[in-house]
Amino acid sequence: MTAASPHVGISVAREEDNALLTGRARFVDDVPVRRDTLHAAFVRSAHAHADIKAINVAAALEVKGVVDVLVGDDIKKWSKPFVVGVKQPMEHWCLAVDRVRYVGEPVVMVIARDRYAAEDGAERVTVDYTPLAPVMGIEDAIRPDATLLHEAVGSNIVSVRDFTYGDPEGAFSSAAHRVQTSITYPRNACTPMECLAAVAEYKPEDQSYDVLSNFQGPFALHPVMALALRVPGGKLRLRAPSYSGGSFGVKQSVFPYIVALSLASRKVGRPVKWIEDRLEHLEAATSATGRLCYISAAVSADGVIEALDIEQFDDCGGYLRAPEPASLYRMHGNLSGAYKVRHIHLTNRVVLTNKTPSGLNRGFGGPQLYFAIERLIQKISKTLNIDHLDVIKRNLVPADAFPYRTPSGGLLDSGNYEEAVRLATTDGRYEDLLRRRQEARAAGKIYGIGITAVVEPSVSNMGYIATALTADERRKAGPKNGAHASATVAIDPLGTVTVSAASLPQGQGQATVLKQVIADVFGLEPGQIIANLEFDTQKDAWSIAAGNYSSRFGAAVAGTAHLAATRLRDKLAKIASHNLNVSSDDIVFQDGLVGARDNPDNAMPFARLAGGSHWAPGTLPDGMSAPLRETAYWTMPQHEAINDKDEINSSGAYGFIFDFCGVEIDATTGRLTIDRYVSMHDAGKILHPAMVNGQIQGAFAHAVGAALYEEFQYAPDGGFLSGTFADYLVPTACEVPDAEIMHMETPSPFTPLGAKGVGEGNCMSTPVCLANAVADALGTENIVLPMTPSRLAGLISDEEPPPNRKPKEAQSTLPAGGVTGAGNSDIVIDRKTLWDALLDPTVLAAVIPGCHALDKTGENAYRADVTMGVGPVRGRFEVTIALSDLDEPNGLTLSGTAIGPLGSSKGVGQVKLMETETGTRIDYAYGVDVSGKVAAVGGRMIEGAAKILINQFFKRLVSHLGNDGTQTGQGWLQRLLDKLGVRR
Repeated sequence: MTAASPHVGISVAREEDNALLTGRARFVDDVPVRRDTLHAAFVRSAHAHADIKAINVAAALEVKGVVDVLVGDDIKKWSKPFVVGVKQPMEHWCLAVDRVRYVGEPVVMVIARDRYAAEDGAERVTVDYTPLAPVMGIEDAIRPDATLLHEAVGSNIVSVRDFTYGDPEGAFSSAAHRVQTSITYPRNACTPMECLAAVAEYKPEDQSYDVLSNFQGPFALHPVMALALRVPGGKLRLRAPSYSGGSFGVKQSVFPYIVALSLASRKVGRPVKWIEDRLEHLEAATSATGRLCYISAAVSADGVIEALDIEQFDDCGGYLRAPEPASLYRMHGNLSGAYKVRHIHLTNRVVLTNKTPSGLNRGFGGPQLYFAIERLIQKISKTLNIDHLDVIKRNLVPADAFPYRTPSGGLLDSGNYEEAVRLATTDGRYEDLLRRRQEARAAGKIYGIGITAVVEPSVSNMGYIATALTADERRKAGPKNGAHASATVAIDPLGTVTVSAASLPQGQGQATVLKQVIADVFGLEPGQIIANLEFDTQKDAWSIAAGNYSSRFGAAVAGTAHLAATRLRDKLAKIASHNLNVSSDDIVFQDGLVGARDNPDNAMPFARLAGGSHWAPGTLPDGMSAPLRETAYWTMPQHEAINDKDEINSSGAYGFIFDFCGVEIDATTGRLTIDRYVSMHDAGKILHPAMVNGQIQGAFAHAVGAALYEEFQYAPDGGFLSGTFADYLVPTACEVPDAEIMHMETPSPFTPLGAKGVGEGNCMSTPVCLANAVADALGTENIVLPMTPSRLAGLISDEEPPPNRKPKEAQSTLPAGGVTGAGNSDIVIDRKTLWDALLDPTVLAAVIPGCHALDKTGENAYRADVTMGVGPVRGRFEVTIALSDLDEPNGLTLSGTAIGPLGSSKGVGQVKLMETETGTRIDYAYGVDVSGKVAAVGGRMIEGAAKILINQFFKRLVSHLGNDGTQTGQGWLQRLLDKLGVRR
């Protein structure tokens, strides 16, 4: 045995940081590839909902460097639609086939010698669409007359399940109070530094695929990809590098691109590489599910919750994409949160809308559930006039009840919630916060306190997805349960210990912790252990539960590595006992030596003992295999399959979080300032305190973003409006205060090391804690995330601030949601000359920025070939222009459209001309609706670009006409020659 455990529980230096800080860490884009590797760019839908009539790639194939394209016909020839957990006749392919269902959906892949040529080729692809009415919200999608995304399904609700635990009807009928509320949780996403990435190669010699990607798991998606590619699982080799620039769940969404790149490689016969850019990532990678929830509680007179009635609608986007509906069912075992509620009625509905498909997002399912439960708890407090903290205390699961079985089947492994609350409120100085609120309000400030208590699940039971199926459907499909973790520990001839695991770290420091765990087993220093977390499905041990999600590492992966190391150590102890002539029970591994417990002189170096099995296997005790390598698989016995009563222990370990905070809101601007934030965590055994705190602070930062800043914005026509950090606001270090983090430890009896998951919990607790604080500050129930200054200012003044108004003239002709603007320009040209120029196609062709050609198609109507750009987005568009409402020479109306592979737009503007002493004053007002990639760069950039284009137009017009109003095309040159006295 090991004499001591000196490293686990200590904050040793992170092994990973040296390579990261010196730039030597290799991510997917840094890994060398074959010299003949090609690069991909995607043509994405500019429409939220449309049928694909035709695709023309001829111009793209003429671009220098473009090798080939991949389209829907190729996809149908070589692949199948992705399977999903809910059986419905809806097809989702890796590229759009026949119809697009969200802006940004990939339609065509252009394959070229480099990314630049691929992007140039993508700009030249034209797709002919028949637009369909988009469905942009849950309430619109569930209307009986709603446009159907998948007509074969017959509804936009693709799954409905109803659950009853206990006797909720009886509890509600006898309860003293029924308290109810409703919430909406917005779509948002985490934003890792590194976006999606993959390199795929088809191997014709055995019809297999070899893929390098920053895929994070779960590896239940590996068979989903293999089935789509129509190959056995063994013929899809998936590899991952040791380093990944964050994920937080979203990198599970790379799997459709892995399939697309694999098929592209098959078509061109060479490896194909794709590195996602930020605009693509925000627009089309994935999103947290939006949720609409109606929740009621049956409450006794003294504030005890007897029953819950919950109705949930999850917005899963254009396709139900595996592993969804995970976000709806991951929390199923702990629907009652941290509370001892015994009766629950639940209805779940999965809804499709014309938005990006949803998926895993840090804490998936938890933020949505707890936002409903904890807002309800505060409302119970207000309704019954009982202190909020007292309501929480009266309903917590008691300390003597653990392990505690919830009504829906969850088995809360350990905890003392009451003590955690007591420690947090005393050591965290809750009374001081109450005094601060009193003093702030006395000074006329808007100040509120928020409280929340949540259970943080970890180590998901793979069987929880089956909750979306009925008992009969589950019997046909076969039982599903468990969550195998795997790890391998090996010893080389010189006694070096190596550990690997099927975890796919995304920057958490897992190699460091594995080295701590293994070092303690063998009595070594962490620096003597090598951790290799590169991953290869063809050589590494793994199961479908493998991957980096659901906070599996500390509880499952590190514990499994501990088991593998312990098996090797026990074998070594038997060899040492044979060599040292003592009982194996008396063998101690300590300080690099292996020896007798009571005789320090009777010892040998660990390296000599460990390497002996390589050098002299004949010296092993009879019947003993060499201790060279051990692979351990571990799953929890408590991870049973869902039963016929729909009871499921959906996770393996359950931590506890109790948060409270104080916030102040500026009465004029609505800006929220977090005064103090205290977060108490019970995550079982803490393996590395500094990294645990880092994970908590990181989750807190994500949660501040979700609570105050981040939301995917869509136009009424489905256009995505927040594709850059100019409009999708992510908090920086300046906006995120340091949370005051506290700990207590109740080790899990169900995990090898007693550890539970940590790092997702504040994504679940913080948004609702801050919302409760705002509700307390403003005395309102109407809290909508994100709590932006404009929203809070509207609540303070009891009215929502008006949106930006369109110019009066444009209101009747421009659809709602467009970008609007107005301005004026003074130019030294007389009004009549200017009027004639605006109606002259030759002049228009010369002065329209980016115009390559302009043809007249009718009276004052034109078609132009124009290159335009907004921020990082630049492309070629077919533009139509029409002049109407002509009032010579006073003004006109200009309307038009622009269509290209990067998106589409339509707009209208009014131009008025007024004489001045020096020439003509031009007043203009415009409104433009945009969709596709152009729209995704965000309103701020579009507004700025529109102003720049208008200014360029007028400057070029002046330059073209010259100050004297004569059309020359070279007015500036003529003026220069005149000043020099030169005559032409």
